[in-house]
Amino acid sequence: MKTSNIIYVGLMAIALSACSDMLDKEPAGAFTADKLNDKSVQGLVAAAYSGLEAHFFGNNEAFAGPSTNWVFDVRSDDAYKGGGATSMEANIHQLEISNLESRNETNLYKWQNNYYAISRTNQALLAVESSSLANKEALYGELRTLRAWYYFDLARIFVKFPYIDQYTDAKQERADHFTKDQILDKIEDDLKYGYNHMDATSVSAGRINKFVSAAILCKVAAWRSHWADVEKWADTVIESGNYSLYKNFGDLSKIEFNNTQESIFALQCSTDNDNMHINWSNLLNVTYSEGNLYGNGDDFFLASQNLVNAFATDADGLPYLDGNSPEVKVGNGQSVDPRLDFTVGRIGMPWRGYTYNEKWCRAYETYGEYSGKKFLVSPDEPCITKTFPYNTSPLNFIFIRYADIKLLKAEALIEQNKDLSDALKIVNEVRQRSQASVDPAYTPVDLDPSKAMYYVGLYQTNKWTQEYARKAVRMERRLELAMEGHRWFDLVRWGNVVDVMNKYFESEKVLRSHLNDAHMTADEIYLAVPYEEAKNSNGLYD
Repeated sequence: MKTSNIIYVGLMAIALSACSDMLDKEPAGAFTADKLNDKSVQGLVAAAYSGLEAHFFGNNEAFAGPSTNWVFDVRSDDAYKGGGATSMEANIHQLEISNLESRNETNLYKWQNNYYAISRTNQALLAVESSSLANKEALYGELRTLRAWYYFDLARIFVKFPYIDQYTDAKQERADHFTKDQILDKIEDDLKYGYNHMDATSVSAGRINKFVSAAILCKVAAWRSHWADVEKWADTVIESGNYSLYKNFGDLSKIEFNNTQESIFALQCSTDNDNMHINWSNLLNVTYSEGNLYGNGDDFFLASQNLVNAFATDADGLPYLDGNSPEVKVGNGQSVDPRLDFTVGRIGMPWRGYTYNEKWCRAYETYGEYSGKKFLVSPDEPCITKTFPYNTSPLNFIFIRYADIKLLKAEALIEQNKDLSDALKIVNEVRQRSQASVDPAYTPVDLDPSKAMYYVGLYQTNKWTQEYARKAVRMERRLELAMEGHRWFDLVRWGNVVDVMNKYFESEKVLRSHLNDAHMTADEIYLAVPYEEAKNSNGLYD
């Protein structure tokens, strides 16, 4: 099966509380070497994988410090916090307006979720080292790849943080012991080990294989602007033959496409076991829906008008790359990319065969319409649980999909100013999938050509200079990956986040008064060490 998603074969409970205890390399209840067997080691491996759920000790740590990173899309120009009012999950509203402080709960939950996961992964690594398993090196590579993912998440979010491996005494490790670049080197070392020691196919559906390591290496290299490495690792994934684009963009929201050709690395979700493995991180982000089709949704994480306008297309079917996209509203005659109506709800337009209207919007006067759509299957799916926790379904959340890697390959070629014609082909391939998604036979229905003019053109060689191509690939990433947790990190790595966000605040606050006081400075890009963690570290995190 062409998959690299996460399967949970069990959970190991680990008692973790204070900072030093949480990161201790020998937590209470650990297996001793004489007790290790295949079953116990696999249990520890499953516990390491479970860190991807970001759901250890309650609910809010998954909502506010989610593995899906939707709270960082809220920091970007793509999304509003949503919900019933700005006071609901006020910590996320603070992120939205760039009012950062170390006591923000998102700081704490995001930090703790990753370090809980790292602690479990380090324990599993020690167990594998002590074992006599036949597949020892491959399993070791699998765990090192997991650990690299957790640390890469921290590296993109926090100013500084301690690097704890399976041999480190966490009670002595300072947050400034290693520079960010040194930690990124360690992350790459883990990933290269994983790539060199794992098989090309997964052990079972949901398990990491070597191409997950390659895909993460591609993303780490892009974060560091190491463009030759981006190209190398993207090619490794592409040339594997394991992956391809879904035929229809709407397939992203169908359960039957879990674990298939576009999914490289994802959170495996399930409604079995009393909803233990649902997508907790996106549970708040369920549209209200007239008639409670999904249950009592909280309607957090709504698209901004700025994002919706970005889907406008010009007379050639291309996006407006100069930043002056016309306003997009249903019925105003503006042509749009069909990916818009697969990504958000618009009043008067179809939503999985129903009609999205103002009653689907929990706080229309504050946040407008545009409920997020990608994470929700049809409300007619029999597997949906509509009581609490509402809208639980087995739809996976994809951390890295094939289109992401393809577009990174195009970006790498453009930044190196080489093979621009190949970059053009890649970007157009992604756009051609958008063209093909306007299919009247596709169900459930999300598009209505009688109410919206869908028009997607392809880029031509006569304008495809390096400068123009750079704008095009950056816009394509925004459209293709909208509301999937990528936009903020793209803006940060491109180095234009402060300028983009302040222009966004100035224009968007005309529509949304909750952005009136929003402003960003260069020292507000990364989150500080959480106050509680710094206080409990005995000076190690100062």
